[in-house]
Amino acid sequence: MGPLEGRVALVTGATRGLGRSIADALAEAGATVIVSSRKADACERVAAEITAATGVKAHPLPLHVGDWDAIQPAVDEVVERNGRIDVLVNNAGIAPLAPSAMGVTEALFDKTIDVNLKGPFRLMAVAGAHMLRARRGSIINVSSIGAERPSPPEATYAASKNGLNALTRAFAQEYAPHVRVNCVMPGAFATDMASEWDDEFVGLVTNRLPAGRLGDPRELAGLVVHLASDVAGYTTGALIPVDGGRTAVY
Repeated sequence: MGPLEGRVALVTGATRGLGRSIADALAEAGATVIVSSRKADACERVAAEITAATGVKAHPLPLHVGDWDAIQPAVDEVVERNGRIDVLVNNAGIAPLAPSAMGVTEALFDKTIDVNLKGPFRLMAVAGAHMLRARRGSIINVSSIGAERPSPPEATYAASKNGLNALTRAFAQEYAPHVRVNCVMPGAFATDMASEWDDEFVGLVTNRLPAGRLGDPRELAGLVVHLASDVAGYTTGALIPVDGGRTAVY
């Protein structure tokens, strides 16, 4: 039996990148995984792949997290079908870059806030309320080290993630002591997005890191499993950098 045997975990943005690695790891730890993203076909495909690979049930849940009104019915559906929700991983997000502040349109600003901040807030409120009634649960937010070390091209993205950090600490207090709320702040990881980076850019990133390399997505996923499990029962309200040491460098 894995440490999450019998638990039900909802992962947003679970069809690619870090979200897919997290969904895989949660299933390997025994959790029933709800695979969520905007595209129904991708959710169905990944859920089927996880079930085939692990023998643990995975179910698709198409959801646009920027749609406030869609969140309550989606979470309620998870609870109705599975009898519970034990883990929420707020991973879905967008990271648009802009050449300057004047290059950011209102539409892009609003979309970034909707997906990266407003959606996770509503998901934490709704899923957390279910968890509170059950007197147990774990919420893990996926922020970014950019929230603490922002660069000008990612200013809007970084601001939204810094807001997610603040929500983590606020919800950790509101839903205490039965629901734990934590946040991981990844740096540069070798995801499918990173496969588009050229060697020069990768060198610029990794040469400044004590770790000297990009992160393996499984290294973040393992931490998420730990935070979701009872072993991390005394950890809540934490903001945890997983960045190869970037925050250790002046």
